Amino acid sequence: MSVASPAAPLTAITSPHADNQTELGSKAVIRQDPEALAEIYNDNTNIVVWQRRFSEQIENTVSEFVASRAAPYISSILSPSEAPALLRKEMGASFGALADDVAELVDMFCCLFELQQAGLRMTVLRDSMCPKFHVDHVPCRLVTTYTGIATEWLPHHLVNRDKLGINSAGKADHESGLYQRETDIQRMARGEVALLKGEGWLGNQNAGLVHRSPAIATGHSRLLLTLDFSN
Repeated sequence: MSVASPAAPLTAITSPHADNQTELGSKAVIRQDPEALAEIYNDNTNIVVWQRRFSEQIENTVSEFVASRAAPYISSILSPSEAPALLRKEMGASFGALADDVAELVDMFCCLFELQQAGLRMTVLRDSMCPKFHVDHVPCRLVTTYTGIATEWLPHHLVNRDKLGINSAGKADHESGLYQRETDIQRMARGEVALLKGEGWLGNQNAGLVHRSPAIATGHSRLLLTLDFSN
């Protein structure tokens, strides 16, 4: 699937106080077409969300996969050409539709960033993985939640970055001053695909997307896919 330069209108969250053509991380691009993913190359964009919807077949396959999965995760470094066969083998013959969907995302990710391989991790979560807001020290990470509660994030201009990590003095996010209001927190929807620009992107220091894995209610689960640069 092509991820060429987009032409459709976009939805953006921007700082009201900044020139959003120049300030790092000042804009989120949220659109319904996969071509939006190419917007991650803009200096002032630190998250792109493709608002996609699942087919009924994928919905059913995901539910069955989570229910059947004994091992908590799949972890692999794979190329686009080998992804379909390897993922079908790893997931099992009954889950071909899910394997093919993941393989397509591997292909798109590698195509967009001109990578030979991607680092894949697909995890069934029953507890929060990264419960506090943080930044990733990677160039860029693809995330999508196939079922369950999805990734939460904060618009760049609403974050007090002096309260990240150890600077929170051990306080919970809502107490540390990292953000001011609960309504500042944005959440992806199940099925949406996002590119999160990290601190490792050249020239993006102090502008990596601030995000977290949300709390998972007792008795519930989450199927999370992440793709990373393999090197």
